[in-house]
Amino acid sequence: MSRQLSEQREDPGTTLGERAYDYVRREILCGRLPVGSVVAEGTVAGELGISKTPVRQALQSLRRDGLLELGPRRQLIVRGFSTEHRREILDVRIALESLSVRRACETMTIEQIDHLRLLLIRQKRAVDSGDEDRFIELDEQFHLHIAASAGLPIVERFLSQLRGFVRVMRLGTTRPPGHLQEVWAEHEKIADLLEARRPARAVKALREHLEHADY
Repeated sequence: MSRQLSEQREDPGTTLGERAYDYVRREILCGRLPVGSVVAEGTVAGELGISKTPVRQALQSLRRDGLLELGPRRQLIVRGFSTEHRREILDVRIALESLSVRRACETMTIEQIDHLRLLLIRQKRAVDSGDEDRFIELDEQFHLHIAASAGLPIVERFLSQLRGFVRVMRLGTTRPPGHLQEVWAEHEKIADLLEARRPARAVKALREHLEHADY
């Protein structure tokens, strides 16, 4: 784990366990901890300059989330995902996000829609600069914000977990030229339909987006 602690943006209200959880999750999703890597309490604690106890709690949370598993020597390692998981994850995402979009069409405030637009502006900048890592981070924020705005915290939690799986599966893969621009345009269409309060069309646009983007 080469990222220095000084590079992390910390919330003063974040607990040590949450800090360790966010740190290790980020390392996994960015590929700095590849599939099969051993994640040791002592190493993480040393990187963050904290004790092992909150790290232990964080690693167990990541294990419950499915990003870590027990290895052959009972060490915690980064979990891999087979191609058979892809369709199941996509089907579950379509079901959960369709619920989010339908509900969001009824409940989203103007302020929440404005925040969705702000995420799109930031994502477009990532497209223009070719910053795929930043684009994917904002992609996650876009989808989770819809669930949060729909007042569905349990769905939001499940979607965060599923997106973690997908990001691990997609590490090392390449997308065709223009893919990020296409995904951004699909996001904009979804946002337009949410603001127009068109649930059936918004759900249709979401399903087409997920099938195309295959996140």
